[in-house]
Amino acid sequence: MQPAEPQAEHAWLQRLVGEWTYETGGDEKAQGTETVRPLGPLWIIGESQFTMRGGMRGSAVISVGFDPQKGRFVGTWIGSMMTYLWVYEGELDAAGRVLTLSAEGPGMAGDGTTAKYQDIIDLRSDDERGFTARVQGADGQWTEMMTATYRRKR
Repeated sequence: MQPAEPQAEHAWLQRLVGEWTYETGGDEKAQGTETVRPLGPLWIIGESQFTMRGGMRGSAVISVGFDPQKGRFVGTWIGSMMTYLWVYEGELDAAGRVLTLSAEGPGMAGDGTTAKYQDIIDLRSDDERGFTARVQGADGQWTEMMTATYRRKR
C-alpha cells in the first residue's frame, strides 16, 4: 500500500493546528482551550478542556481527516460527559471557509430515538474561527445548541 497523497482538503485541516482559547455565546458563558495537532499531513487531532454549565469540568477529543474515495471529510468526537462515540462525515462549502460535519446520535428526549446533528467550523481567519452545534428537529428545522468563538493563542 502506498502512502496517501495529501489533498487540498488536508491542507485546509492543517490550518486548524495550534493552541486555541474559546468562549461560548449566549447567556451561559463557558470557556475552554483546545490544542490541535497534526497526525501526519492527513489528519488532525483536537483535545479540548472546558468548564461546562454549573462549573463542571470536561474534556473532549476530535479527529478529522479527508477521505478522497468518499470525497468527504470524516472523523470522530468523544467527550468526557457521555459514552457515545460520534462519527462524522462532512463537506467544505464552495468558498472554502465553512466545514460542516454531520453525525447521527442519541436524541435529546432520552427515549432511545436518534437525531441528526451538525458541528460547523467557520474559519474566519488564520487566528479566529467560529463553531456552531445544532440539532435537527422532527419538523426538519435546525436548532442551534451552542456557538463559540475560537482565537489562536499567541
